[in-house]
Order: sequence, then C-alpha cells, then structure tokens
Amino acid sequence: MSSVMQPLLRIPIGVVVERRKADSPWVDFIWRSTAVLPDEPEAKPWTILHERDGSTLFYAGSATIDLYASETARYRDNLASGMPSVWVVLSPSEGAWPYAAAAVTADPAEGEGFTEAADNLVEAVPMPEAVREAIERFIAEYHVEREFVKRKRRRADPEALARRPHEGGDE
Repeated sequence: MSSVMQPLLRIPIGVVVERRKADSPWVDFIWRSTAVLPDEPEAKPWTILHERDGSTLFYAGSATIDLYASETARYRDNLASGMPSVWVVLSPSEGAWPYAAAAVTADPAEGEGFTEAADNLVEAVPMPEAVREAIERFIAEYHVEREFVKRKRRRADPEALARRPHEGGDE
C-alpha cells in the first residue's frame, strides 16, 4: 500500500518558455517560463510560437497542476492575492533542449520550495482564467476551515537536565 497522497484533481496545461539572447560573455541565452495555457495544445513540444528581436517563445510541452484537499487554504490565498499565479519549474535536461517542464503548481509554498534546487528555473506566471475557475470550484468542494491551535511549550525540568551519576559506577 502506498502512503503517497494522490491528487483529487489534475488540471492539464501547456507550458510556454522564452529563450532570449543574453548580453553576457558567459551564457548565450536566458531561459524562463512566461505563461501556461489552459489545456494541452495539439502542438509538439518545443514548437516555436513567436520570434522577435532576439527572443523566441516556445510551447515547451504539457504538464498538470495537481490539486490536493489538504492544500485548499494555500490555493485560496493564492487566488485572493490579487494576482493569482502558477509556479512553473524548469529542470535541466540532457535532451535536445536544455530544460524540461518538471512541475507546475498553484501552491505558493510548494512553488517557493522548488527554488531550493539551484539548477531549477522557477517562475511565477499569471494564472489563466479557466485554471482559476477550476481551482475555485475545487476549493468550494473540498476546503475545510481548520482552527489554528498554538502548541504550548513544556517547561524544562531542571532535575532532568541535572548531571546524573554514571550508572557504571565511576563518576
């Protein structure tokens, strides 16, 4: 039996990535996620969408936004922020393209957590309206308000911290 929680809803999306010519002696291009598309486009991954002035937009491939009942408060906070976002994680790839869409999330804490891997490129991009509506329905169905309970610290027992004679005899 697996203890890994399965998402209650998976929202399919497409990832849009920009490659821009770098003004740097160390790298040729700067890569970043710029958008997600509701649903999965018919296009093949790494199809060029637009080129202009040293910048190229690609459809990088499909991904899913996985939603869990335990995270509805974070999704709700994201929607209430005034600028709902989706965090796109690009990880280095050994293939023909330098990056692959590794994950997409609507959970701000999870998005921030992905920045801990130094090789990942993590961008918060605007949330499409269709995705926002799906997340709102998910929150309405699964959110349970949980009361915050502050834990009380136990006072240190000075006797428990006191030096004890060695049980082997010599002290």
